Amino acid sequence: MLKRNLWKLILSLGVVLWASLSLFPIQDRDFPVYVRGEAKARSEEFGKLLDEAKARFDDKSTKTPSVFVGLRDIANERKIDLADAYFPQIRLESSLRNITKRNNLLLDHLLKQSKGHLQLGLDLRGGVAFTLEVDEKAAAQVSERDRTEKLSKAIEIIGDRINGLGVAEPIVRPVGANRIEVQLAGVNTRDNPEVLEAVKKPARLDFRLVYPFASPGRGDASEVPPLYEIKSMDREGSNGQTVTEELYVKRTPEMTGEGVDSAYPSVDEFGRYRIMLRFNSEGSKKFAAVTAEVARQTQDLRTKTNNPRISAQLAIILDGKVCSAPGVQEEIAGGSAVITGQFTRREAEDLANVLNNPLDLPLVVREQYEVGPSLAQDAIDSGVRAAVIGTALVAGFMVTYYTVGGGIALIALGFNVLIVFATMASLGATLTLPGLAGIVLTLGMAVDANILIFERMRDELGMGKSLVSAHHAGYDRAFTTILDAHITQLAICAVMIGLGTGPIKGFGVTLAIGVFSTLFSVLIVGHLILDWLITGGIIKKLPMMKPITIGAVDFVKLGKPSFIISWAIVLASVVFVFFKGDKIYGVDFLGGDIATLTFEKRIDSSEIRKIAESVGIAETTPTYVAPIGGGTETLRIETPFNQSPALVQALQKAHPEAGLKQIGTNSIGPSIGGEVRTNALISLALSMVIILIYVALRFEWGFGVGAVVASIHDILMTIGIFVLFGHQFSAPMVAAILAIAGYSINDTVVVFDRIREEMKNNPNGNLRDIINLSLRRVFSRSILTSVTVLLTAIALFVAGTGVMRDLAFTFIIGIITGAFSSVFIASPVFYWWHKGDRGKVDDDEKRKVYDWEVQTKASR
Repeated sequence: MLKRNLWKLILSLGVVLWASLSLFPIQDRDFPVYVRGEAKARSEEFGKLLDEAKARFDDKSTKTPSVFVGLRDIANERKIDLADAYFPQIRLESSLRNITKRNNLLLDHLLKQSKGHLQLGLDLRGGVAFTLEVDEKAAAQVSERDRTEKLSKAIEIIGDRINGLGVAEPIVRPVGANRIEVQLAGVNTRDNPEVLEAVKKPARLDFRLVYPFASPGRGDASEVPPLYEIKSMDREGSNGQTVTEELYVKRTPEMTGEGVDSAYPSVDEFGRYRIMLRFNSEGSKKFAAVTAEVARQTQDLRTKTNNPRISAQLAIILDGKVCSAPGVQEEIAGGSAVITGQFTRREAEDLANVLNNPLDLPLVVREQYEVGPSLAQDAIDSGVRAAVIGTALVAGFMVTYYTVGGGIALIALGFNVLIVFATMASLGATLTLPGLAGIVLTLGMAVDANILIFERMRDELGMGKSLVSAHHAGYDRAFTTILDAHITQLAICAVMIGLGTGPIKGFGVTLAIGVFSTLFSVLIVGHLILDWLITGGIIKKLPMMKPITIGAVDFVKLGKPSFIISWAIVLASVVFVFFKGDKIYGVDFLGGDIATLTFEKRIDSSEIRKIAESVGIAETTPTYVAPIGGGTETLRIETPFNQSPALVQALQKAHPEAGLKQIGTNSIGPSIGGEVRTNALISLALSMVIILIYVALRFEWGFGVGAVVASIHDILMTIGIFVLFGHQFSAPMVAAILAIAGYSINDTVVVFDRIREEMKNNPNGNLRDIINLSLRRVFSRSILTSVTVLLTAIALFVAGTGVMRDLAFTFIIGIITGAFSSVFIASPVFYWWHKGDRGKVDDDEKRKVYDWEVQTKASR
C-alpha cells in the first residue's frame, strides 16, 4: 500500500509545506522590530542607525512619515550599503551597484516580508486612499467630451495596474467631473510612497532621434540644433555611481507607444533587468522605418568621423525622461525592441505594467488619506462568527451522517482550506468579509465530492462487496462524475478570467483555485487516508446513516407541470426585474453621494447604518478618514444619489453630542462600470456555449441542451427572486450569481452521469424508466449536498449582516433552484429532446469518441 501511494504522500506533504510557507506569517509585524531582528551583521551598529531613524520620525519638524523612510534617507545620505553592511544573508541583484537603488530594493524586500501574507480588505481593516486629478495644464487642449471618455478609460487602466488578477479588491471610481478616487487595502503610503507613482504614471512612450554630430558641452555645435532640445540621461558609472549624460534629442517623436502590443521584463546575460517590447503590425513597420533612418545616420557619422565603431542613437523616452539611447547600426525589422537602463526588478516590472496600460490623461495627486474599516467591529465579529458556525454545522453534519468517512472528509476539507488561503496569499489577494463568506460556501459545495464517493461505496457494499473492493469500486465510479463536474466549472472559470475584468476576473481566479484544491484534497489526500485506513485493516467497516430514499415517483411525468410552473415564475421575475430598471442596482453600479462631516465625538458605524435604515436608506457606507501627515479626522458617508441630506439630518438629531457638521458633498461614480456588466453577461453567455459543447461531447447533445436550459433557468430564477425580495445588486452579488451557474452545472452533470451509467447497465430498458431510476438513485446525494451548502448559507444569513446576508440569500435560492432544475428541468428536457426514444440516445452515444478512465487496484 505504501509503495502504491508513496507519490501521494510525498505530494501531500510538499503541498502542506508550500502552503504553510506561503500563508505565514498571518499578521503584520512591526517593521522596526522585524528589521532589527533580521540584521545578522554588526547588529549593535544597525540598532543605533534604527534608533536614529526613529528619532527622525518622532521629530515632527523633519516631516519624516515613518521609520522606514527615515532609515532609507539616512542610509542614502551617508552612502551606506545596508545589504553589504548589515544584511549579508539577503542577496541582491549582482549587477546592481548603485547604493541608493540597492538600499531601496533591500528595504522594500524587508517591508514586504514584515507584512502578513494574506491582507485584510477595506471592509475589515481599512487602508489608504488617494484622489487623482486631471492635470489641467497638460490637458488644456482636450475637449470636455474627450476628457470624460479618457477619464473613464483611466479608471479601467488604473484598475488593471493595481488589480491585474482581480483579487486585490481595490475601489477605483470617479469623483466629480475630473477626479478619480483609489482605495487600497494592505498598503501604507507612509512606508511605500512609490505606490502612487506606479498608479498615476501616464506611461507615454516616445522614440526620438538623437542629434548624431554633436552633444551639449562638446562637438561642433555651439547652440542647440533646430528642432532639438537638451535631455539628460542617467547611467551607471564604473564605480556604481550615477552619471548624468546630456543629449540633443529631437522635440517630436518618430514613433509613440501606440505601436507597442506588449511589454514584459527580462534579464540580459549579465543579470541586468530590461524591458522587452513587442510591436503590433503597424508599430513593426514604423520601428523598421525609424531604425533604418538611424542606421543611415550611423553611416554618415562614421564617414564624417572616420570612426567605424561609433553609432547614431535612438532615444527611448518614458514620460519625458530618457531611459536609454542605444546605438543603431542597421534596420531592425523583427517587430521587437529592448529598453535598457538602471532598472531593479521591481522597476522593470512596474515599467512593463504601465507600458501595457498607458494613460491618455496626465494625473496629479490632490489628497492622500487613511480610511478606517467600512464595517463596524460588531458587524465584523458577527460575520466571522457566522462563517465559523456555518463551517461547524457542515462538520457536525458530515461526522453525524458518515461517522469515520465524515471525519476523513473534514481532514480533506482542512487541506482544501489551507490550499485556498495559501494560493490567495501567493497571488496577493485581499480577504474581505464577502470573500470569506464565498469561501465558506465553496467549502460547503466541496463536500459534494466526498458525498459522491461515500454514496457510491454504499451502493457497492449493498451488493455484498468487501470494504476494500467497495472502496476502490466506489472511487472508480465517482471519479468520472467528479472530474466531469469540476471540468465544467473550470470552463466557466476560464471564460471569466479570459473575458472578465475586476471582480468578475477575481471571482474566476478564486473559483478556479477552489476547483483545483477540491480535486487535490478529495482525490489525493482523502483517498490516500481512506485507502490507508481500509487496506491497513485499521477500520473494518464504514458505518453510515440510512440513505434518504424516495418511492416510485415518476419524475418524467412531473417534469411537464414543474417545467411550466417554474418557467412561469422565471418569466414573471424577469418582467419584474425589467420593471424595476436601474433600481435593482446599488451604489457599486450606479454611483452616489459622499457627505463629508467633521465631528466632536465618534459614532459607531453600525449605529450610522441603523439610523440610515430608519429613514429608508438601504445602502450606506460610513468610513472615518485621516489625512496622511496629520490633520483633522473626518467622517465620510456614502449613500445613493440625493439621500445624504436626510441621513445627515437624522444623525444630527439622534446624536447631538457628536457635534456633526457637514463640510462638503461630492458625487461618486460607480466602482463597477458598464464594461464589467457587459463582460459579466458575455461571460455567462459564452459559459453556456462551452457547457453545451463539453456536455454534448462527453455525453451527447440532448444532455448538453438540458444542462444549458437548467443553468439559464437557475440564473434567471435566482436574479428574479433576489430582486423580488427587495435586494440590490452590488459587486459581490455578481460573483454570487456566477457561483450559482457553477453549482447548477455541477448538480446537473452528476445526474446526467448516473443516467448514462444506468443506460449502460440496462441496455433493454426504456428511456423513461432509466431516467426515473437514475433520479431515485441519485436523490440521496442531491439532498445531502444541498443540505451541506444550505447549512452554511442559512448560518451566514441568520448570523451575518449586510452584504453577507445578501450573499447567503442568493445561495439559498440558487441551491434550491439548482437541486430542483437538475431533476425537473434538465432531465425532462433531455427526455423531450429525444422525444422519449432511447434509440436516438444510443445513436448519439456511438459517436462519442472518448471517456475518462481511472485504474485502481480493484479495476486492475
